[in-house]
Amino acid sequence: MKEIVFAGGCFWGVEAYFKLIDGVISSTVGYANGHTTNPTYEEVCSKKTGHTEACYLSYDENKISLIELLKAYWAIVDPTVLNRQGPDVGEQYRTGIYFIDSEDLDIINASKLEEQKKYSAPIVTEIQPLIKFWNAEAYHQDYLEKNPYGYCHIPLDELRRKMNKS
Repeated sequence: MKEIVFAGGCFWGVEAYFKLIDGVISSTVGYANGHTTNPTYEEVCSKKTGHTEACYLSYDENKISLIELLKAYWAIVDPTVLNRQGPDVGEQYRTGIYFIDSEDLDIINASKLEEQKKYSAPIVTEIQPLIKFWNAEAYHQDYLEKNPYGYCHIPLDELRRKMNKS
Protein backbone atom coordinates (compact mmCIF):
# COMPACT_ATOMS: atom_id res chain seq x y z
CA MET A 1 0.00 0.00 0.00
CA LYS A 2 1.13 3.49 -0.87
CA GLU A 3 -0.23 6.86 0.12
CA ILE A 4 -0.60 10.27 -1.50
CA VAL A 5 -2.63 13.41 -0.77
CA PHE A 6 -4.39 15.43 -3.48
CA ALA A 7 -5.99 18.86 -3.15
CA GLY A 8 -8.22 19.98 -5.98
CA GLY A 9 -10.90 22.33 -4.77
CA CYS A 10 -13.74 21.11 -2.61
CA PHE A 11 -12.65 17.81 -1.09
CA TRP A 12 -16.07 16.17 -1.42
CA GLY A 13 -15.72 15.78 -5.17
CA VAL A 14 -12.04 14.83 -5.07
CA GLU A 15 -12.83 12.02 -2.65
CA ALA A 16 -15.87 10.79 -4.61
CA TYR A 17 -13.86 10.81 -7.84
CA PHE A 18 -10.90 8.84 -6.53
CA LYS A 19 -13.19 6.30 -4.89
CA LEU A 20 -14.35 5.41 -8.42
CA ILE A 21 -10.84 4.29 -9.35
CA ASP A 22 -9.91 0.63 -9.03
CA GLY A 23 -6.90 0.28 -6.78
CA VAL A 24 -7.78 3.14 -4.44
CA ILE A 25 -8.24 1.34 -1.13
CA SER A 26 -9.28 4.15 1.20
CA SER A 27 -9.78 7.88 1.30
CA THR A 28 -10.07 10.45 4.03
CA VAL A 29 -10.85 14.11 3.55
CA GLY A 30 -9.13 16.67 5.68
CA TYR A 31 -6.89 19.68 5.89
CA ALA A 32 -3.29 19.65 4.69
CA ASN A 33 -0.11 21.61 5.21
CA GLY A 34 -1.37 24.57 7.17
CA HIS A 35 0.09 26.12 10.29
CA THR A 36 -2.61 25.40 12.89
CA THR A 37 -3.33 22.28 14.91
CA ASN A 38 -6.48 20.25 14.30
CA PRO A 39 -8.43 23.00 12.50
CA THR A 40 -12.18 22.98 12.02
CA TYR A 41 -13.88 23.51 8.69
CA GLU A 42 -14.94 26.98 9.80
CA GLU A 43 -11.36 27.86 10.74
CA VAL A 44 -10.03 26.62 7.40
CA CYS A 45 -12.68 28.70 5.58
CA SER A 46 -11.60 31.78 7.57
CA LYS A 47 -8.36 31.82 5.55
CA LYS A 48 -6.29 32.05 8.73
CA THR A 49 -4.97 28.47 8.95
CA GLY A 50 -3.03 28.04 5.70
CA HIS A 51 -4.60 24.60 5.22
CA THR A 52 -6.02 23.30 1.96
CA GLU A 53 -8.97 20.95 1.63
CA ALA A 54 -7.40 17.66 0.62
CA CYS A 55 -7.99 13.95 0.19
CA TYR A 56 -5.61 11.41 1.72
CA LEU A 57 -5.52 8.25 -0.40
CA SER A 58 -4.19 4.78 0.23
CA TYR A 59 -3.79 2.75 -2.93
CA ASP A 60 -2.58 -0.64 -4.07
CA GLU A 61 0.35 0.00 -6.38
CA ASN A 62 -0.14 -3.50 -7.84
CA LYS A 63 -3.51 -2.34 -9.19
CA ILE A 64 -2.81 1.30 -10.03
CA SER A 65 0.44 3.18 -10.38
CA LEU A 66 1.22 6.64 -9.09
CA ILE A 67 1.54 7.73 -12.73
CA GLU A 68 -2.05 6.62 -13.39
CA LEU A 69 -3.30 8.35 -10.25
CA LEU A 70 -1.55 11.55 -11.30
CA LYS A 71 -3.16 11.39 -14.75
CA ALA A 72 -6.53 11.00 -13.03
CA TYR A 73 -5.75 13.96 -10.78
CA TRP A 74 -4.72 16.29 -13.61
CA ALA A 75 -7.97 15.39 -15.42
CA ILE A 76 -10.14 17.00 -12.71
CA VAL A 77 -8.26 20.19 -11.87
CA ASP A 78 -7.27 23.39 -13.60
CA PRO A 79 -3.68 23.50 -12.36
CA THR A 80 -3.07 27.00 -13.71
CA VAL A 81 -5.54 28.72 -11.38
CA LEU A 82 -4.39 29.82 -7.94
CA ASN A 83 -6.74 29.46 -4.97
CA ARG A 84 -9.78 28.41 -7.00
CA GLN A 85 -11.39 25.40 -8.61
CA GLY A 86 -14.75 25.81 -10.27
CA PRO A 87 -16.80 28.33 -8.30
CA ASP A 88 -14.88 27.64 -5.07
CA VAL A 89 -12.54 30.52 -4.23
CA GLY A 90 -10.03 30.82 -1.40
CA GLU A 91 -6.62 29.50 -0.41
CA GLN A 92 -8.25 26.35 1.00
CA TYR A 93 -9.23 25.45 -2.60
CA ARG A 94 -5.74 25.62 -4.07
CA THR A 95 -4.44 22.59 -5.92
CA GLY A 96 -1.72 20.49 -4.38
CA ILE A 97 0.04 17.17 -4.48
CA TYR A 98 1.46 16.24 -1.09
CA PHE A 99 3.70 13.21 -1.06
CA ILE A 100 4.54 10.92 1.83
CA ASP A 101 7.30 8.93 0.13
CA SER A 102 10.15 11.16 -1.10
CA GLU A 103 10.85 8.59 -3.83
CA ASP A 104 7.57 9.71 -5.45
CA LEU A 105 8.83 13.25 -6.06
CA ASP A 106 10.57 12.49 -9.38
CA ILE A 107 7.43 10.81 -10.73
CA ILE A 108 5.27 13.75 -9.60
CA ASN A 109 7.62 16.33 -11.13
CA ALA A 110 7.79 14.42 -14.43
CA SER A 111 4.01 14.25 -14.47
CA LYS A 112 3.77 17.99 -13.91
CA LEU A 113 6.21 18.67 -16.77
CA GLU A 114 4.13 16.48 -19.08
CA GLU A 115 0.92 18.20 -17.98
CA GLN A 116 2.45 21.66 -18.50
CA LYS A 117 2.61 20.94 -22.25
CA LYS A 118 -1.20 21.33 -22.34
CA TYR A 119 -1.16 24.91 -20.99
CA SER A 120 0.32 28.25 -21.95
CA ALA A 121 -0.04 29.54 -18.37
CA PRO A 122 2.24 28.04 -15.73
CA ILE A 123 1.00 25.28 -13.46
CA VAL A 124 0.65 26.63 -9.92
CA THR A 125 -0.21 23.33 -8.20
CA GLU A 126 1.81 22.92 -5.01
CA ILE A 127 4.08 19.91 -4.90
CA GLN A 128 5.31 19.42 -1.36
CA PRO A 129 5.96 16.75 1.21
CA LEU A 130 2.95 16.19 3.44
CA ILE A 131 3.79 18.02 6.64
CA LYS A 132 0.43 17.96 8.42
CA PHE A 133 -2.91 16.33 7.72
CA TRP A 134 -5.89 16.68 9.99
CA ASN A 135 -9.03 14.65 9.34
CA ALA A 136 -12.07 16.74 8.53
CA GLU A 137 -15.18 16.42 10.65
CA ALA A 138 -17.20 13.20 10.30
CA TYR A 139 -19.96 14.83 8.28
CA HIS A 140 -17.43 15.64 5.52
CA GLN A 141 -16.27 12.02 5.16
CA ASP A 142 -17.97 10.29 2.21
CA TYR A 143 -20.16 13.38 1.95
CA LEU A 144 -21.43 12.78 -1.58
CA GLU A 145 -22.33 9.17 -0.76
CA LYS A 146 -24.42 10.40 2.16
CA ASN A 147 -25.75 13.37 0.15
CA PRO A 148 -25.95 12.21 -3.49
CA TYR A 149 -27.37 15.54 -4.65
CA GLY A 150 -24.75 17.55 -2.79
CA TYR A 151 -22.62 20.14 -4.50
CA CYS A 152 -19.63 19.03 -6.56
CA HIS A 153 -17.50 21.01 -9.00
CA ILE A 154 -16.28 17.79 -10.65
CA PRO A 155 -18.63 16.30 -13.30
CA LEU A 156 -18.92 12.95 -11.50
CA ASP A 157 -21.91 11.66 -13.50
CA GLU A 158 -20.02 12.21 -16.75
CA LEU A 159 -16.94 10.51 -15.33
CA ARG A 160 -18.98 7.55 -14.09
CA ARG A 161 -20.42 7.09 -17.59
CA LYS A 162 -16.94 7.17 -19.14
CA MET A 163 -15.58 4.68 -16.60
CA ASN A 164 -18.49 2.29 -17.17
CA LYS A 165 -17.83 2.32 -20.94
CA SER A 166 -14.19 1.28 -20.57
